[in-house]
Amino acid sequence: MSLVEMKVPTIGESITEVTLSQWLVGNGDFVNLDDPICEFESDKATLEFPAEAAGKVVYVAAEGDDLEIGALVAKIDTSVKAPTAKAAPTPKKETVVEAVAAAPVKESYAKGHPSPAASKILSEKGVDPSTVNGSGKDGRITKADALSANGKPATKAAPTPSFTPTPAAAFSRTTSTKKMSRMRRTIAKRLVSAKNNTAMLTTFNEVDLTAVMALRKKYQEEFVKKYGIKLGFMSLFAKACAKVLMEMPDVNAQLIDNEIQYHDYADISIAISTPNGLVVPPVHNVESLGFHEIELKIKALAGKARNGDLTLEEMSGGTFTITNGGVFGSMMSTPIINEPQSAILGMHTIQQRPMAINGEVVIRPMMYLALSYDHRVIDGSTSVTFLVKVKQLLEDPQKMLLGI
Repeated sequence: MSLVEMKVPTIGESITEVTLSQWLVGNGDFVNLDDPICEFESDKATLEFPAEAAGKVVYVAAEGDDLEIGALVAKIDTSVKAPTAKAAPTPKKETVVEAVAAAPVKESYAKGHPSPAASKILSEKGVDPSTVNGSGKDGRITKADALSANGKPATKAAPTPSFTPTPAAAFSRTTSTKKMSRMRRTIAKRLVSAKNNTAMLTTFNEVDLTAVMALRKKYQEEFVKKYGIKLGFMSLFAKACAKVLMEMPDVNAQLIDNEIQYHDYADISIAISTPNGLVVPPVHNVESLGFHEIELKIKALAGKARNGDLTLEEMSGGTFTITNGGVFGSMMSTPIINEPQSAILGMHTIQQRPMAINGEVVIRPMMYLALSYDHRVIDGSTSVTFLVKVKQLLEDPQKMLLGI
């Protein structure tokens, strides 16, 4: 017997441990070289682990196990050869139907089982995996299968009587526990670290988005026609922040080992909500990009994040972060700094509010802005000035186009 040990490979400099999130083959199944046998969930992404040899898989670790880099995951018995299908004798013509019906069908471990990325997509669509035909190896449901699946329309509930006795189950006091995903644990660790290890403070302001909304309304059709993507709020906010970051390097700096590191570029991390938690991949050199380029990059990153396809490189870096709680209806919040960055801008929901303009009360689309910052690096006056400058650019967006 010849055994090949499958060990957790080195994934990245900052990753020392992964979680075995899912086996893709059954214990004892035959696999070919480079066939994915399981999936690892790291701090930042989900990765497939390919077989290093052909043979029979022997489990060593179990789903849900936390494994250090170099830990043994499985063994592959290379002495086992690929099973060969024996030709069945041709049945008599009149018994073909009966023979097919009576023949037992051995279903693979992976048949009808979605990959993590496919599972997320099906969950978002509200599609039952059992209704999807898998086109992957041994009938496994792939991401492409999930993307092409159509959600079932919600059935209309029957009208309930005016009075229904409350069932005893409504007073149930059962509890359940679920192990935190590695991404959720990493998010929790980083948030607590930011709260405990930085002198975090938040300053607020509000911005009148009348001019921004008028700009989008006036040029949206031409913008879409030329670039194939809509002009959203995020590119305008990112561009405004990048411009001011170039003028105020303290807000774009990082504190590393009692030294302040400055940057002559603005890599702005965009907070994206995914089924597994919040991720903040950066858009590089926002100060040098056009609005359409920012929109396209954000769209690409968001799509990858929600499908679990972000690479470690795409998750790394960033000098400043923008988070938009307004898409969920948040009116005001105090965002937590994304270490080792020194500041984060929080956007919120747009509300029509009465404002006093030139002695008259008018209704304007208003948004509260919040800037959380590390007071060890950024002074209070600097943070307030930064937010005021961003506000001024958004209230007169032509300044960004003219570079003034």
